[in-house]
Amino acid sequence: MDNVTIGFIGLAAALALVALRVQIGVALGAASFVGIACILNLQAAWGIVTAVPFNFVGDWNLTAIPMFLLMGYIASGSGLTSGLFRAMRIFLSRLPGGLAVASVGACGMLSSAAGSSVAVSAAFARIATPEMLRYRYDPGLAAGVIASAGTLGSMIPPSVLMLLYAYVAEISVAKVFMAGFLPGLLSALVFVAMIIIRVKLKPSLAPPVTEHFSRAEKIAAAKEIWPLPVLIVGVLAGIFVGLFTPTEAGAVGALLSMLLALSRRSMSWAVMKKSVFLTLSGTAGIFMVVIGTVLLGRFMALSGVPGAISSWFMELGTSQLGVILAVALLYLVLGCFLDSIGLLLLTLPIVLPLARETGIDLIYFGIILIKLLELGLVTPPVGLNVYVTKSALGNLVPLPTIFRGVGWFIAADLFTLSLLIAFPWIALALPGMME
Repeated sequence: MDNVTIGFIGLAAALALVALRVQIGVALGAASFVGIACILNLQAAWGIVTAVPFNFVGDWNLTAIPMFLLMGYIASGSGLTSGLFRAMRIFLSRLPGGLAVASVGACGMLSSAAGSSVAVSAAFARIATPEMLRYRYDPGLAAGVIASAGTLGSMIPPSVLMLLYAYVAEISVAKVFMAGFLPGLLSALVFVAMIIIRVKLKPSLAPPVTEHFSRAEKIAAAKEIWPLPVLIVGVLAGIFVGLFTPTEAGAVGALLSMLLALSRRSMSWAVMKKSVFLTLSGTAGIFMVVIGTVLLGRFMALSGVPGAISSWFMELGTSQLGVILAVALLYLVLGCFLDSIGLLLLTLPIVLPLARETGIDLIYFGIILIKLLELGLVTPPVGLNVYVTKSALGNLVPLPTIFRGVGWFIAADLFTLSLLIAFPWIALALPGMME
């Protein structure tokens, strides 16, 4: 049996283990170990399995992951994000579908700090959806906007997915962060435009809110949320102008979130303890998946599978657009069954060589992949964010109703994806200014 065949069998075995609910890092690591042993020998496989995790965990660049997680958990736990929806509601409720628009804005701001789409959807499902239902919003819109807007954190920097992609692709984290800013803003604006147009065409979806807010209430709301924009802008501006590296930015962000919490007298030992615990558990889970993926990458390189797939695409005469569309189809299918981090890391050893072979800019390619991962978080039958929203809402909104509401946002995301494919400069404008 030749090495390429062993590689494809190993890849199929890894997917089968994932389908059987084996933890994805364990599934990838086990399949890779057996595959490397078949290609080389058992001793070589054991040597790779013992050396790779140690070298990976010791990589200084990856310290940004726990630091950004800590920043988000401190910001959330200390109340820096409290009142975010209320402030957005005060400023945006006069628009058609204003509460849904406010949810998009609030979710986008929080997810950029928290770095977790799931956490954002769970939090706002309890806060914003009942408020929208109280104003007789369509249940599908009220729940669907939360499940969908929570995904914005994958694209709006700082993002753990961006960090992982840049690490595996061996490209600048700072440039990937900057590349995600405009596409993330575009995604939010397309969501907002879709909501306003739908409500204009069918006002019963979101009856107008007749409340009037005084200037004093607006000023008070702005004062309540000022720490979050300061935190986000402080981190991104520092990276953009070169004050610190993205790795250092994680530590700066964590420190800044602590200082902001202290300035508001909302920092406590209990908050710090819980934030550190959540950071450790979250980092361990991510690192388990990444270690399995690194092993899979070694296995794929030894087997020659990426080269075989690239050669096949080249024989077909596939263009850059053809590769992007093929990868998009792959991600849209697998995104129905796998979580975003697992899907990204599972497929990178296969799709990155394709991008390099066809000359696709890897920064731009990463933005396309992350946009596809956002879609995977809400597409049936899995749609992790949909189930998280349903869990947070209990029996308030049925699951089929949430999926119905999410369908409009999937269409909006596909429209945004088409714009990114048609106009690569949207992703590459800001990174180009850093050169």
